[in-house]
Amino acid sequence: MAGKGKRLKQAYSGINRDSFYALDANEDMIKLGAETKFDETIEISMNLGIDPKHSDQNVRGVVLLPSGTGKNLRVAVFAKGPKAEQAKAAGADLVGADDLAEQVNAGKIEFDRCIATPDMMGVVGKLGKVLGPRGLMPNPKLGTVTNDIAEAVKAAKGGQVEFRAEKAGLIHAGIGKASFSKEAIVANVKAFVGAVSKAKPSGSKGTFIKKVCISSTMGPGVKLEIGTVVGG
Repeated sequence: MAGKGKRLKQAYSGINRDSFYALDANEDMIKLGAETKFDETIEISMNLGIDPKHSDQNVRGVVLLPSGTGKNLRVAVFAKGPKAEQAKAAGADLVGADDLAEQVNAGKIEFDRCIATPDMMGVVGKLGKVLGPRGLMPNPKLGTVTNDIAEAVKAAKGGQVEFRAEKAGLIHAGIGKASFSKEAIVANVKAFVGAVSKAKPSGSKGTFIKKVCISSTMGPGVKLEIGTVVGG
């Protein structure tokens, strides 16, 4: 494996890998390493005190980030009639029913979020093997199976982020862009961690949030003081 480049070495030199930092310590710390020509994503990683192998320790949910994500999500909606028109008016990128299902089955998946009305789940349910592995299957618990199509589309377009714990109890998500102000990033981090905290499963015992780190796409990870990201 190739060694770290000069840019990354310089970024690492600015932090103590064994230390924990306050979230709002300074803007340079939050955006450390984000010096490439593109607008890097600010990513968050959380290590939770859970064992996802047990059904009563699953962690999954959604959060509407107050500062948005900085990304233009492509939203597909399975709906008919007036609901389809509402989806289009709200800004959905793809709207359809059986025709949209045929596109998905053919492997033409040109969207990042999928929403459906309850009456369309008979059609969407048959797409589970295609949408499920990609994390795109509509789910009523996540608000993506709903009759309030307009609000669901607006939320997806306005900064809603889904999260789900992986096998090792880890959660990863993009929570903004390096071009965001420090205040915007801090607000998004706190909103995300708050949502995960509220999603603590009944089966989780002991410390739930063990570690929180943030990084830019091409930068080093920075470990955060838990007290600065939980509880306001």
